[in-house]
Amino acid sequence: MSLSLASLWRIARRDLSARIRGLRLLAVCLFLGVATLAAIGSLTSSITEELSRRGQTILGGDIEIGIAQREASEAELKAFAAVGTVSETVRLRAMAIGPEGSDSVLAELKSVDNAYPLYGKFLLQGGKVASAPARGEIYIGEALADRFNLANGGAVRFGEASFKVSGIIAEEPDRLGEGFTLGPVAIVAPDSLDDTKLIQPGSMFESKYRIKLLASADPEAVAKSLEKQFPSAAWDITDRSNGAPGTRRFIERMGQFLTLVGLAALVIAGIGVGNGVGSYLESKRPGIATLKVTGADSGIIFRIYMLQIFAVAIAAIVVGLAVGSVMPMAIGWVAGDILPVAPGFTLHPLPLIISAIYGLLIAFAFALPPLARARTVPAAGLYRSVVEGAKRIDRRTAIWVTACIVAIVALAVGTAREPIFSLGFIGAAFALLLLLGAIAWVMRAVALRIPRPKAPLPRLALTNLHRPGSHTQALVIALGLGLTLFVTLAAIQTSINNEIQNSVPERAPSFFALDIPRERTEEFSAMVRKEAPDAEINLIPSLRGTIVEFGEQRVDQLEELPEGAWVLNGDRGLTYSPIVPEGSEVIAGEWWPADYKGPALVSLDVRVAESLNVGVGDSLTVSVLGVEIPTKIASLREVKWENFGLNYALVFSPGTFDAAPHSMVATLTVPAKAERALAKSIPPAFPSSSLIEVGEVVSQVTVLLQQMAQAIAAAASIAILAGIAVLVGAIAAARQSRVYDSVIMKLLGATRRQILGAQALEYAILAVVLGLVALALGLGAGWYVIVQIFDFTFAPDPATLAWTLIGGAGLTFALGMLGSLPILAARPAEALRNL
Repeated sequence: MSLSLASLWRIARRDLSARIRGLRLLAVCLFLGVATLAAIGSLTSSITEELSRRGQTILGGDIEIGIAQREASEAELKAFAAVGTVSETVRLRAMAIGPEGSDSVLAELKSVDNAYPLYGKFLLQGGKVASAPARGEIYIGEALADRFNLANGGAVRFGEASFKVSGIIAEEPDRLGEGFTLGPVAIVAPDSLDDTKLIQPGSMFESKYRIKLLASADPEAVAKSLEKQFPSAAWDITDRSNGAPGTRRFIERMGQFLTLVGLAALVIAGIGVGNGVGSYLESKRPGIATLKVTGADSGIIFRIYMLQIFAVAIAAIVVGLAVGSVMPMAIGWVAGDILPVAPGFTLHPLPLIISAIYGLLIAFAFALPPLARARTVPAAGLYRSVVEGAKRIDRRTAIWVTACIVAIVALAVGTAREPIFSLGFIGAAFALLLLLGAIAWVMRAVALRIPRPKAPLPRLALTNLHRPGSHTQALVIALGLGLTLFVTLAAIQTSINNEIQNSVPERAPSFFALDIPRERTEEFSAMVRKEAPDAEINLIPSLRGTIVEFGEQRVDQLEELPEGAWVLNGDRGLTYSPIVPEGSEVIAGEWWPADYKGPALVSLDVRVAESLNVGVGDSLTVSVLGVEIPTKIASLREVKWENFGLNYALVFSPGTFDAAPHSMVATLTVPAKAERALAKSIPPAFPSSSLIEVGEVVSQVTVLLQQMAQAIAAAASIAILAGIAVLVGAIAAARQSRVYDSVIMKLLGATRRQILGAQALEYAILAVVLGLVALALGLGAGWYVIVQIFDFTFAPDPATLAWTLIGGAGLTFALGMLGSLPILAARPAEALRNL
């Protein structure tokens, strides 16, 4: 028997029109997964595209050259001017002192020249377009104006100079390119910065030179040419294609992480697809058998129902893509200033195409097995399948399913920024599915072999777990995934909250003090002890430098930086010490003697050493103020970065930087009652120093971590919704066989209460066993995210975890009982006629 595609579609469409309700679960699961992937991909593409489009404005030029702790030499300035128009800015952290010394706050002081900005508009409140302020005048950010209650005409002091406020900043065009800041911005002219006397030998500041090239010039080629002219300059050079590299890197990595979470949600939804298709085909069993009896072969059966599944899948995917494509605009509206740039409504074909391919592959991979069972079972077997149960799928179907899974993995790894991480994530997801499948097999085997209880309800509940045609495996996977997601999310969120609320305040000092002149350290300590006699003061030297060579490899000759080698991105904090710094532990090599006077040595953080693939005895060269200093790695340290102390990845031996001007930094731990007095007395006495209140830093970090946790929770909530849909599908898939069981039990004299009690006990057994499994799996997943990704202390709240498990298990039990109500209402005569 052979039918044309048009004839097959006509049969499929008519059958689908009669009972499309059976494929609702397929549509809902695919819609959730595809919409999530499309939204995440579109949002990431929108932000990165906006960053690229505004690259010149964000960067402040076609090329930006950053130099730590010095200004460009005459030769460098001539080279810059030879390729285009140059604008110079200098940026440092400094204490802003309010009128009459009433208050002080850490601010980002920035000097700009008359060429600023090369791109974009520098706007003040009221719409005025500004350039560099006049000498003795200052533009301040709105936050600083609010802190000191300042308006135009007011006065604010930085260092040894007092300034008249001549404008409140409304838009700083290169704000995003400046990176993370610890305080509000204030902008002055270069002459005004000199008047402050804040820049002294060893002061922490950064000079930036933005260059506007000719339209025909290639920024990347010009940047490489400049680097070749000055190979030892230790610049941090960036072109307009990546104006905010840190922001872009964070967005791309977070986008990849959320995409993998979305893919996990889609895989979970795929199980729902399989359950939905299985339930739908179960309801079509008499019709399939009739078609076979009347001459339709397995190929015709397969094509008819595949056309139905394909039509519903396409509709769900199209709707999911439509919703996902407009979600970035909605997310931007809800998120407000949380996002670095506001994503507009722009269709991004690539993430939409990838999401659609994922949806189709998932639909086929999970729909083929139940379809194959219906196709390969003979007509008589279809009529008996209620009691015989499902058969194994044939080899051809297994090959197609395997091909779909391989394609999903290849697509995920091929489109990932970090393929190894993606592969590990996918491997963990599949391992979880296999583990839950193994647990289901063990539960069935145990239920079959343990002695049968004498009481009828427990005996029925155990029998339901292992009888032919039981859906224990589907229920275990659905319930296990849902509960595991609940526990993982609860563990992550409560650990982050505990890290913020408990750990940080216990370890954190009261203040960080930066740029303390070396010759005034005793005076500084005396002033602190005058206000707080019991103060804990930890003073150490501090410089900025750039790693230019490691393990006999020049950084400027690397095609790309090693994975995780963040210390190679620009200049880094350096220090030297005769003893092992507080918060560090030597785990390899040896520390130098306290009176060491030999060749320069360095102690490296062990994770940094791993990223650079270096160890004890290897070479490492840093450039400080343009001078290269070669050293040897003497030891590796485990650094407790979370202790809010003065932690440095690179600690050098005494004498290494004797010829380099530098200042001191300190942590101050004082009683709460002395904090206000120190905040008022230190800034006027040490105008070139910066006093950072740790509480303000903690609040900013808290906001960032909470936003990150909210993003993870939002993505995980989609996965949880998909898990609930899978559970509903598993319950629905089991309904037909449970109706049969219910009818037989009724005919044998069982009451509705007894039938419902047996099912309630069955779901209770599943919930208890899988609750314990989910607790272990969820805690493991949460530990990995908190410890390995965030590098925090894993400290989930037991009470929250307990209530999460109880709530998740209660939801599962409630869904199971609601799904049982239609079964109890089935009339024996009608049900038997439909079997």
